Formats: sequence, structure tokens, C-alpha cells
Amino acid sequence: MAGTLYLIPSPISQENIAWVLPAAVQQCVAGLSHFIVEHPKTARQFLKQIGCKQPLQALQMQILNEHTSSKDLPELLQPLLAGHDVGLLSEAGCPAVADPGAELIRLAHKNNIAVMPLVGPSSILLALMASGLNGQCFAFHGYLPVESAARVQKVMELEKLSASLQQTQIFIEAPYRNQKLLEQLVSVCRDTTDLCIASHLTFSSEMIATRTIKEWRKNLPDINKIPTIFLLHG
Repeated sequence: MAGTLYLIPSPISQENIAWVLPAAVQQCVAGLSHFIVEHPKTARQFLKQIGCKQPLQALQMQILNEHTSSKDLPELLQPLLAGHDVGLLSEAGCPAVADPGAELIRLAHKNNIAVMPLVGPSSILLALMASGLNGQCFAFHGYLPVESAARVQKVMELEKLSASLQQTQIFIEAPYRNQKLLEQLVSVCRDTTDLCIASHLTFSSEMIATRTIKEWRKNLPDINKIPTIFLLHG
């Protein structure tokens, strides 16, 4: 009988892991010996913090990241097909949600492998919950275009789409480009458009605020190099 593929949420902040991961989830993960991870070093740090029951260097770890090709995915399933339970662990966040894993999970389903998502933090949903924006109709777009003109065009499209559908538009950026994106948002969007900035979620320094674009122009926060979720509602 095949093992179970556990999808493990990994918090960005390690300040108080008990605050974001239930004890039962930690206990489940601590008992696993096989993992599929983005970065073994970071994964071992996380597993040490939750009290992994086995020596960290004895854990079996396979790598799944943006460089993993589709042809290598069947090999990652071999421990599961051999009967071992396996934990899929992203660098930070939830596997397959703005992180690697979706293609592997789909392949697991094709091979009749049980997939179990574990309870834990999703910065996207935490930001949406706290934004005060429409949580009944929303869309997550991942990263916007890097090139400035293309990004401005995309922002304008999302603002128009949001207004026409009354749909919250959610997106992210590489932390070192956050400030530039924020400056573009307040320069391009309409005064009355709502923007939520959700930074350092689950950290003690967490900051979540929703203002109109006009209000944000008066006092822009410094979010340079700080993990942030942006939510826009026209």
C-alpha cells in the first residue's frame, strides 16, 4: 500500500511556531522520515524547531524546486509507492500555493496516492481575512511583470477588472522590489481604489493596513525587503 503525501505549511517567521502550527500538525510532521523539500538546510532548521523524532542527518530528503523538470517527478514518488509517508515542504508558505508542488501532487493523484493538506498559515488568506476587502470574490495573480511598463499596464488591468467584477486582486513581489511596486501603485491607481498592504505576516512586527490610494500617497510605509502581500479593490 502506498504512503500518504502530507502537504506541510512552513511559516515564514520562526519566532513562535506554536502560534501558527497546531500541536497535532507538529507531532505528525515530527514523526516523518521522508521529505520532499525546496532547500534541505532550511527544511532541517524547521524540523529541528518542531522536535523531529529522528536525527536530522538521517532524514531522507529529495529536492523539488523551480529547476526540477517534469521528467524527474516520478522518481520523487518512489518512497510513497514503496509505502513510506512523505512530507512535502516549501521554503516558506503552503506547498503548491505560490510555491512548487502542484505538478507533483497531480501526479500523486494519478498514482492513487493519498494527499493530505495539513493545517497551517497561508499568507495570502491571512492577508485577505484581515484586509476588509471582498473575500467572496477574489483572484491571486502571483508575481506581476518585472519590466516597469508591463507592470504598470498589468496594474491598470487589475484595477479595471476589480471594479467591474467587484473582485479583490491579490499579488506579490520579490521583497527587494516591494517599495518600487508600492510607488507605482499609488502613482497609477485611482484615488478611490482601496489598497491593503500586509507585511511580515506572523511576525511580531506584522503590519496590515487598508487605505485608499489617496490616503496612502500621504504616508507611504517602508516595506523594502519585507515579505508583503498586496490586495487591490477598485
